[in-house]
Amino acid sequence: MNKGNTSAPSPGRHAAECKICSHRQREEIERDFVNWRSPAAITKHYGLRNRSTVYRHAHAAGLFPKRQRNVRAALEKIIERAGEVEVTAPAVVAAIQAYTKINAAGQWIDRSEHVNLNELFERMTTQEMEGYAQNGTLPDWFKVAVGATTSGGQEN
Repeated sequence: MNKGNTSAPSPGRHAAECKICSHRQREEIERDFVNWRSPAAITKHYGLRNRSTVYRHAHAAGLFPKRQRNVRAALEKIIERAGEVEVTAPAVVAAIQAYTKINAAGQWIDRSEHVNLNELFERMTTQEMEGYAQNGTLPDWFKVAVGATTSGGQEN
């Protein structure tokens, strides 16, 4: 392939020259790559020449999109090792927050909800409104609709 050519090599040419394509543990190598094991560790574990072999194969085999969709696996490793290495509490919290925002397809999902309290109060019956006015008790359905709030019941 020319240095100026950024396209992938032909599948036939790649397979003929690739040490991973002919490796008896090809599936394991690919699974490790997709699950965010480091190419250096893969190289060492499977007796490959160097990590560029792993990157070349991953590019030719189309593994990068699968790996990117599997970013949760990388975050899981960080979270699991939080107790084994010296990390700051904010780093662990940030990793957990990121983990919760990535869906199974590896997409970042920002969840936000907006609750219109006026609409909820309008849905209350006269009896529920009187109970709220007398002792501050809200009906169970109201609490479910609003969901969890920060300490003291104050919204951020």
